[in-house]
Amino acid sequence: MHIYWHYVAGYALLHVGAFYGVWLSLTEATWTTLIFTFIFYIVTGFGATAGVHRLWSHRAYKAKLPLRILLAYFNCTLYIGPIYEWCRDHRVHHKYTETNADPYNAKRGFFFSHIGWLMCKKHPDVLAAGKKIDMSDIESDPVCRFQRKYYMPLTILSCFIIPTLIPRIWGESYWVAFWVPGILRFVLQLHAGFLVNSIAHMYGRRPYDKGIFAAENHLVSWYAGGEGFHNYHHTFPWDYGASELGWRWNPAKTFIDLMSSIGMAYDLRQASPDIIKSRKERTGDCKDHGPYGYY
Repeated sequence: MHIYWHYVAGYALLHVGAFYGVWLSLTEATWTTLIFTFIFYIVTGFGATAGVHRLWSHRAYKAKLPLRILLAYFNCTLYIGPIYEWCRDHRVHHKYTETNADPYNAKRGFFFSHIGWLMCKKHPDVLAAGKKIDMSDIESDPVCRFQRKYYMPLTILSCFIIPTLIPRIWGESYWVAFWVPGILRFVLQLHAGFLVNSIAHMYGRRPYDKGIFAAENHLVSWYAGGEGFHNYHHTFPWDYGASELGWRWNPAKTFIDLMSSIGMAYDLRQASPDIIKSRKERTGDCKDHGPYGYY
């Protein structure tokens, strides 16, 4: 394993900054800033859940240009890489789950699948698999092309500058605003995504397919905006809801449904109850439970 020590140092400093943000949250930040941080965390998280994941990676629904632009902006606030690279790695993850070609292979342990994979050189199988993935749909999207071309300036503006400037409206200091809605919020969002790759591939029920690592982990769903229903998602990756539980703590599905109601999202794909029931009976680990009995 070739470790990138500058990334290790960078993530270490970032987490020190996040702990400092916690201290400022308890000692100096105003309630308005804390409420803004929470709202910014929830809303911009759609850039990962409803955007780069369900829309661009899995094509679980289609979105009109204004919605794609909004989701691309939200994605920049998360600093998780351009849409193109994120989708490529995620498609590789689904196609080669728990193999050496999986970028965040859970068989390599919790730390690796959680954050360690970002601190070392990719396995040769990951690089080879990435070259085989069809990315023509992402390449043909002008929003994705623009975001990839100007990713760093867009991300610095969206992830750090904007959340630092907004709290100045109600008189918060630049210092507190940078460390709380800037750094602390950013680190919390990083771990929300990381937990889906780690914990949700290790602990929980497997009611749809007991033969895979991905599991239903409701704690992860609470933290990661509905992305913890992972056994369902890996069984039906094209389902825009990523769960059969409807709206129950699935903010991304609620957001997509809202966008659909105003005509911004369309062609929403969803597994039928008959397909779900058949798959659970055939490969699931809770055949005697009702549709929500394992919840």
